[in-house]
Amino acid sequence: MAPAILLVAATLFLRGLGAMGVGAFGTWLDSARVALALMFLFTAAAHFNRMKDDLIRMVPPSFPNPRALVLATGLLEMAGAIGLLLPSTRRLAAWGLALMLVALFPANVSAARRGLTLRGKPVTPLAIRLPIQILFLAFCLWVALG
Repeated sequence: MAPAILLVAATLFLRGLGAMGVGAFGTWLDSARVALALMFLFTAAAHFNRMKDDLIRMVPPSFPNPRALVLATGLLEMAGAIGLLLPSTRRLAAWGLALMLVALFPANVSAARRGLTLRGKPVTPLAIRLPIQILFLAFCLWVALG
């Protein structure tokens, strides 16, 4: 839930700065792109801090080497976030992040079905997680197509 709140709040805040004359945030798309990068940097950090073990447990049991998968996805999230900020790579980064969101959603489904926890709290129920995932995907597609 925190990443969704960060994404929406950062978009609104950055657009507010744009409305006050900060040129880098002069459009909703510019604000959304930077907010999306911030959100992915935030989520990537979890792959390298105390939450790492929770994320490893989220990997469906049928997948090999969950630790390596969590490391790889964290690095991909960081690379994608940086890519969103570079004019020459922002569209490719947005498409890559969108594909990653689709590819990783089964881990969220698996975690919810297995009753796993993140930081000692139950993972977000699928009825809430699916709309959040759609929001993330919509932002990625907005940036990719914008």
